Amino acid sequence: MNRTIGLVLIVVGIAMLVWTGFSYTKREKVVDAGPIQISADKEKSVNWPPYAGGVILLAGIVVLVASKKK
Repeated sequence: MNRTIGLVLIVVGIAMLVWTGFSYTKREKVVDAGPIQISADKEKSVNWPPYAGGVILLAGIVVLVASKKK
């Protein structure tokens, strides 16, 4: 079980180091006046710091090494 968690953390950490975020499009209502509705597409982005991926990667390595010692 711990080995699986360690491998998942390593994969997630590497992915977070490679991709530092992503963006998506969200449709928001601009005007809502009875039967008349006007909406606009707005692009949102989600970013995380690169060191977060490094911390998760190191945690995965620690969990993996600790699981092999038992």
